[in-house]
Amino acid sequence: MLKRIAIDGPGGAGKSTLAKILAREYEIDYVDTGAMYRAVGYKMIRNGIGCGDEHKLIEMLNETNIDFRNSHIYLDGEDVSGFIRTPEVSMMASECSELAIVRNKLVAIQKEMGKSKSLVMDGRDICTNVMPNAEFKFFITASADERARRRYKELIEKGEVVSFENVLNDINQRDYNDTHRKLNPLIAADDAIVLDTTGMNIDEVIDCLKSYISGK
Repeated sequence: MLKRIAIDGPGGAGKSTLAKILAREYEIDYVDTGAMYRAVGYKMIRNGIGCGDEHKLIEMLNETNIDFRNSHIYLDGEDVSGFIRTPEVSMMASECSELAIVRNKLVAIQKEMGKSKSLVMDGRDICTNVMPNAEFKFFITASADERARRRYKELIEKGEVVSFENVLNDINQRDYNDTHRKLNPLIAADDAIVLDTTGMNIDEVIDCLKSYISGK
């Protein structure tokens, strides 16, 4: 039996952490779709390409290869896992994800991945667009303050120099961008389990998700 687990939710909700743990627990592949948009955003920044440079962006996308190996993301053969979690890349990822040319390319890759094998995939529109037929669908959220605290702690531990206020502002701006974009905006699928993780630790959330999975 296929075990395809789709996880949607806003930035900083802990989707990637939860997805990695579930993939490890069930010994299935993990696909971090948010990292794919971050990789595109990172390449755009590195090449000085803006969201309005459609011709250059199309050329860049045609020459872009994204792959996952052992929970690491590779951009054109280079492991960029350690370079795509900065606030600057986060904002570019949010902006470029609104562009049809970017979404169409990445969603096509994601849909192909989710056709015939068990996996965990997380992002903004996995349940609603990429894997609407997934056996297990979750929408993970938390308050903006809670998500900002988590992201701030993550960045500080990595040695980044950031302020909590700026991280919170980025979270709020990304929430607005994600929920107001015309193409597949962030929304909970009608048949997804919605879980607000504010005040919960990671073990509590995982136990909750596993109880739903084992009970279905």
